[in-house]
Amino acid sequence: MFKLIAAIGKNRELGKNNNLIWHLPNDLTFFKGQTMNHPIIMGYKTYESLPKKLKGRQYILLTSKNIEEEDILVFHSKEEMLEKLDLSRDYFVIGGASIYQQFIDLCDELYLTEIDKEDSNADAFFPEFDKSMYERTVLDSNSDDGINYDHVLYRRLK
Repeated sequence: MFKLIAAIGKNRELGKNNNLIWHLPNDLTFFKGQTMNHPIIMGYKTYESLPKKLKGRQYILLTSKNIEEEDILVFHSKEEMLEKLDLSRDYFVIGGASIYQQFIDLCDELYLTEIDKEDSNADAFFPEFDKSMYERTVLDSNSDDGINYDHVLYRRLK
């Protein structure tokens, strides 16, 4: 099953200049807890933006680039990826914007950190989706440095 995880602002802001907009330590802990021991699917820009190798997670890159690094699976198309992955496993889609757009319709669960802030300088946005097709559950509410946010699970209605 594909699951998606992202932190988004009030206007679906994801990032700017290939970085996260807000630094939220409790959200990073949430991200780690959800994705640990699961393969994570990302695009090349997201891969580049990571400060270090995330332990306990198999990297799967969807990119046109030829990457030859140990322990990283590289696919050049979504179709190729879907053909070769064991679809009985859980995979977390972690970004960026174009990867979210390609996979959102395949994901039954969306773990969204909904941040109560806006950033007019954002240059990457989460795709729009029909929230009426999901059951929305607030998992918890947090605040880091005066920034309020909720961890929300959207589970696709059957």
